[in-house]
Amino acid sequence: MTAVRSEFGTLRRGFSVQARVIGALLLREMHTRFGRENIGYIWLIAEPMLLATVIGIMHMGQHTEYSTDITPLGLTVVGYTIFIMFRGIVNRSEGAMEANATLMYHRMVTPDDVVLARALLEGGGTLGTVLIMLSALIAIGQAPFPTRPLMLALAIFFQFWSSWGQAMIVTTISNDNRTIGRLVHVYTYFMIPLSGAFIQIEWIPDPYRSYLLWLPMPHIFEMARYGVFKSATDKYFSITYLTGFCLVTMLIGLVSMRILRRKMHVS
Repeated sequence: MTAVRSEFGTLRRGFSVQARVIGALLLREMHTRFGRENIGYIWLIAEPMLLATVIGIMHMGQHTEYSTDITPLGLTVVGYTIFIMFRGIVNRSEGAMEANATLMYHRMVTPDDVVLARALLEGGGTLGTVLIMLSALIAIGQAPFPTRPLMLALAIFFQFWSSWGQAMIVTTISNDNRTIGRLVHVYTYFMIPLSGAFIQIEWIPDPYRSYLLWLPMPHIFEMARYGVFKSATDKYFSITYLTGFCLVTMLIGLVSMRILRRKMHVS
């Protein structure tokens, strides 16, 4: 019993230290990116919100409803704000080790901490954007109060989880090969039409619909719309598939980060 308590105490202290490291990295990243001038850290939410607002303005004049409570503006803004999380997390992981190389001299800081801190920063900013923009849509009557809020939260969680796993892989690849790393931004833009952020999967005829559903993001956006809009369907997303994809991606990401740590230690 004493041994179990000792192990538990050691594990708790380890988590406490790790939490402080992540917190310090978050503050450092925020200060490096946004500083304290002008609106400072508010840019964390303001930047993606401005982008989402521009996309929303482009659809302001469209009043035709796709199906009962799903409006063009609501569908577009909900999709784009959640897509920003993927783009931000994955894009920021490119060259992450180069930007934080000096921190690797600290024994408690690892590449995993750097990637997680950046992912949490992007995820937190995007979550704030989603909440603000969705509240604005509800206020102007372009979206209902989320009919199934748990499904919306689950979709955002899966977006973060899958993006974090991909970010670890990208961090390793871009550290070894800067040329391939440059293609990461191309990859995130290429995913815009394939993500399902701006279209409903039921609009796409078979067999192309089944091909698209091999990708995880259409499942995420179908789940998000099902969480917000009452008339949305749950026929085109699978929680089991998303969980499996995220677990495999995380496994590959953790293995790649382990390899990266060894290389950095050797060098």
